[in-house]
Formats: sequence, structure tokens, C-alpha cells
Amino acid sequence: MLFKLDNIHHTWPRRGAILNGAGFQLNTGDRLAITGHNGAGKSTLLKVMLGLIIPDQGTVEAFGGLRTCEADFHDVRRRAGLVFQDPDDQLFCPTVADDIAFGPLNLGKSRDEALVIVDRLLSDLDLMYLRDAITHRLSGGEKRLVTLACVLAMDPEVLILDEPTNALDEENEARLTEILQTLPQSIVLVSHDKYFRSKIANRSLRLKEGQLHEEAVAN
Repeated sequence: MLFKLDNIHHTWPRRGAILNGAGFQLNTGDRLAITGHNGAGKSTLLKVMLGLIIPDQGTVEAFGGLRTCEADFHDVRRRAGLVFQDPDDQLFCPTVADDIAFGPLNLGKSRDEALVIVDRLLSDLDLMYLRDAITHRLSGGEKRLVTLACVLAMDPEVLILDEPTNALDEENEARLTEILQTLPQSIVLVSHDKYFRSKIANRSLRLKEGQLHEEAVAN
């Protein structure tokens, strides 16, 4: 068991209750899609998984342990990587290589070790042509692929993807799909793109009225 969320409740000021007893379990090999209308609480649920939001009620277990305070989630965020909905929230270094190296450097890798990881990932993802590119000059699709590389550089056990196809053109969406299909990690995916979900997910849950319900995977 990688994650288990049980009876999660959360209320936002002025919006009222957004999660009302939500719960699910993620096991090794799961590629879980979470669906629901805009504002249903999908992104909130992802942040609860990583301790970025502490719910009003309920429990979060991750990687075999109960997580109740900020310190408990440090290890969780190392082992589960979130690809943000907006790549500009995740990219802040001058070049692509610097952005990808940032995570490994924070884990204690030397500069040379981090650059080996950068080059390996960019080669594996067929993105070496972006290695020295200025990050803020990338296209939206290129930024999306680079944010994925930044998360993979941390060697996570779980990938958490929040609307990863937003603003992607057809070519970059196909490239992202191809990359995700080859990765070994378990995945939690929030996406409105039914076709994309059908290519990635093997399970699907719909968030409705604050609770999660099993549904068929789109095909």
C-alpha cells in the first residue's frame, strides 16, 4: 500500500465543504484517474496526499506510516512527486539543466552527480536539445515536459499529475502520453481529457459531493 486516505473532510472559507468523507487506496502498479467537475476538490485532494493541505478531519497513510504533521510529510514529498497544473509554478531556475538538477542537489548529490542525472533523463525523454535552454522562453508544451523531468529527477515511487495536458498541443500531448506509458511509477492522475485518461489509467474514481466513487475507465 502506497497511500491510504480515509474519511477526508475539508472546508474552504466562502466555498463551504469541498471534501466530505473522501477516501481511497493506492497500491503498487495502480494508475489511478480522479475525475469530477471543476471545483469538485480534485486538486485539494492531491495536496492532502502530500501534506500541503491538512484536512479538517480524516487520516493520511503513506508508504506504510500514518502522517499527521508537517515533519511526517517530508519523506512523502521525496517519494511522491507532484507535477503542478501550471508549469510556471514549478520552474524557477535560469536554464532547463539547472531546474532538473535542483531536486537532486537538495537531496545531497554533488553538482557532477546531479548533472549525470540531468543528462540521463533528458536523453531518456528525448529532450537533450533543451538542456541549456532558457526556461522562461520554452513553449507551454516544452515547460510541461521539463516539469515532468524535474519530478523524475527525484526518483519518486509515485507520480501525481494535476491536469498535465492543459495547454498542450497534439504533438506534445502524444509525447507526454508516450513517456508516461513507459514509466514504472504508480500514478495518480487528475485530468478532464477522457482520451488521455484512457491511455494512462487502469482505475478511475469520480469525486462527487465530496466523496469518491468507483467508475469505469474511459476508453
